[in-house]
Amino acid sequence: MAVAAIIVAGGRGHRAGGERPKQLQFLLGRPVYAWSVAAFLAHSAVDETVLVVPEGRTQDYDPKWRKGVRLVEGGATRSQSVRNGLAALTLGPADRVLIHDAARPGLQCGDIDQLLAALDTHDAAAPALIVSDALKRRQDGQLQTVLRDHLYRVQTPQAFHYAGIRTALEAADTPLVDDLAAVEQRGARIALTEGRERLSKITYPGDFEHMERLLQPPSAAIRVGTGYDVHAFEPGTFVTLCGCRIPHDAGLAGHSDADVGWHALTDAIFGALALGDLGDHFPPSDPKWKGADSAVFLSEALRLITARGYALESCDLTIICEAPKVKPHRQAMIDRTAMVTGLSADRISIKATTTEGLGFTGRREGMAAQAVAVLAPTPSMTG
Repeated sequence: MAVAAIIVAGGRGHRAGGERPKQLQFLLGRPVYAWSVAAFLAHSAVDETVLVVPEGRTQDYDPKWRKGVRLVEGGATRSQSVRNGLAALTLGPADRVLIHDAARPGLQCGDIDQLLAALDTHDAAAPALIVSDALKRRQDGQLQTVLRDHLYRVQTPQAFHYAGIRTALEAADTPLVDDLAAVEQRGARIALTEGRERLSKITYPGDFEHMERLLQPPSAAIRVGTGYDVHAFEPGTFVTLCGCRIPHDAGLAGHSDADVGWHALTDAIFGALALGDLGDHFPPSDPKWKGADSAVFLSEALRLITARGYALESCDLTIICEAPKVKPHRQAMIDRTAMVTGLSADRISIKATTTEGLGFTGRREGMAAQAVAVLAPTPSMTG
């Protein structure tokens, strides 16, 4: 038996906010509707997929995201849109069809497997979650408790035998809350398969953030990198730390401005991205970096974070030296780092410590710094 899928993307979705309908807004790097397209195309049992879009708006659906599916214009109501989608299919009476809302992007192949298996013994099937919250109805300014026994949150896709759902929808003469309602009226045997929070529907603006958390792939985990840098003292009147000139009786030797703090932070970012170290990206042998402002290095590391679908979430720097005193300048260093990174000051930690007279820093031969950078995935990660 052949299997077809209909993705209904014909609504205006005003309650979700935004300038575009919710199915066209981006979620983790792709349009909402494209998540369902990808799920059906990935399933080996699905032979054809139809995307039902608003009349006259096919140009809004980028070929990049709908490759492999056929576009069909919808109607004035959801039921009419589904009927248009059914009419476009090349199915026989005994074949099967899955009807899905484009605003439910969390579809997985396992959900499709369960629905198709249920059709072996039933006329229709749909994923459902048992209602676990207390239910109340407000009427005439008063709250009334609604018993939740035997109540379900029914989701999509909803699965049918082709002839059954097409006949039921054509016979329906009242508005339907979903496609299942059409066959319910005809006494169909309906199976409820295991529903999932991933199959929740995007309806309001806050639903996008909730769905991002549900769909974020395991590989898109928080990434952490560490960095360490050392520079020797040389004759001078100041040192540069985190973009700030701090008066001192010596300077720091280096091919660039020798900003030991930002060098360590830049290295930590490269480490979190597994992109080597500072010297790989800015070789000290290259004369173009002579005397360079280390903000250039840090800005490039930040660009690479964005390009790889992450954002700098927080950072922690420790300056290691006997002198100069860092604490009087710490807020200025935090402010300058915030300006370059775009982080709020409460996500930047800058500390200083000594080595109690031990080692090269204890002998006042130079300064060291270590840093930790925390990167979090952004919606562009899965684009």
